[in-house]
Amino acid sequence: MPFGKKSDNSGLIIDFDSIYKDLISPAIEEAGLHPLRADEEQVGGIIHKRMFERLILSEFAIVDLTTANPNVFYELGVRHAVRPYSTIILYAEGAKQLPFDLAIFRSISYQLDSSGKPNQAAKNKTKEILKRRLVEAAENPVSDSPLFQLIDGFPDIQHIKTDVFRERVNYSEKLKKQLSKIRKEKNIKSLRNLVLSLKDIKNEEAGVIVDIFLSYRALAKEKEDWEEMAEFVTLMPEPLYSTTLVQEQYAFALNRAGHSEEAERILLFLIEKRGPSSETYGILGRVYKDRWEEEYKKEQKTNDNDAFQISDAYLDQAIDACLKGFETDLRDTYPGINAVTLMEIKKNPDPRRMDLIPVVKYSVERTIANGIPNYWDYATLLEIAILAKDKESSFNYLSKALSLVREQWEGATTLRNLRTIREAREKRNELIEWTKKVEHYFHNIIYNS
Repeated sequence: MPFGKKSDNSGLIIDFDSIYKDLISPAIEEAGLHPLRADEEQVGGIIHKRMFERLILSEFAIVDLTTANPNVFYELGVRHAVRPYSTIILYAEGAKQLPFDLAIFRSISYQLDSSGKPNQAAKNKTKEILKRRLVEAAENPVSDSPLFQLIDGFPDIQHIKTDVFRERVNYSEKLKKQLSKIRKEKNIKSLRNLVLSLKDIKNEEAGVIVDIFLSYRALAKEKEDWEEMAEFVTLMPEPLYSTTLVQEQYAFALNRAGHSEEAERILLFLIEKRGPSSETYGILGRVYKDRWEEEYKKEQKTNDNDAFQISDAYLDQAIDACLKGFETDLRDTYPGINAVTLMEIKKNPDPRRMDLIPVVKYSVERTIANGIPNYWDYATLLEIAILAKDKESSFNYLSKALSLVREQWEGATTLRNLRTIREAREKRNELIEWTKKVEHYFHNIIYNS
């Protein structure tokens, strides 16, 4: 919206600060949300970049088109390009008529008095309408962007893959190099010192905050490290904190820190609120898989093969979550390969895995053919080759995966999966000795290089 006092086409001076303070801000607060206007956070740096971050990341946006301010029109266009819903349009009655392209939108009008402030008699009614629209948008989001309404599958900024976000977002080259060096040195203490050196995390660029957040994930080893990663989320500005990417990785950190129930709650809420996502379901599958491992270890200590196995239920939950994730987006092989692996390690392997393996393999092969392959592409093919008991392919993909590994936790995840497959097969008396050599090479490169 415009700031300060501006005149409309009739010469009336409109007090936009009063409209924000007396009408818009109270309606937002009564809807249980936090109001934020760009001029309230001018704390240095490039204000335009901050403004665009908020336009893209904020869960909701209110746009006042009174006086047909060209900056506001441009900002509305940006918002409609990246957000399918939760953008509400306001305008003052009697002011300049809305342009033809915007007249079609479901807008809210408000009345002004002779001083250019919200009309006191009509203010409460308008405020209630705005509050109700915000609540409706939260409870039952309906697309209000013409792009998302007209173009099926128009890309959503929320679903940029977590592992490539750091590479795509632009921010301070100095901080980017510092964080890259810290990750290369595998020194979480240096990361803590960097965080302490930043005066106000909430007012840092979104790229800086997300890179720090993902750097915690790359360096965390102990429970307290994961606790620290989860705690870092509370320092983020609200629009960034609420993004799917951050919430997914927050749940990931909570699970690794031992807060499985809270992680599950966050992920289920994301699925309910924003619909199925391959990444969200994949992390939920990891939560259930970790529960299975913990319960399975307890059951093994009893040495009672006939005892009721609670762990089986967790394993089935993990398989179901991963399957749903892969079915949501067949291009995302992470939940697909996890589903196949979990099916393999069951006491009686799930026969569905034989139908699923070729689908997962084709998916990752197309990903490699259509772009620049990364570690996970070849790690997935390695795991498929191990599942297929294909020795030659396993060693081929092993070398390719190891040449692309970026962070220790990536290799540790794959190594853990390979070991789990071998141990499950050994319990079924399926001894494949060469797979131990694959694990040995993997371990040496990951932990000794």
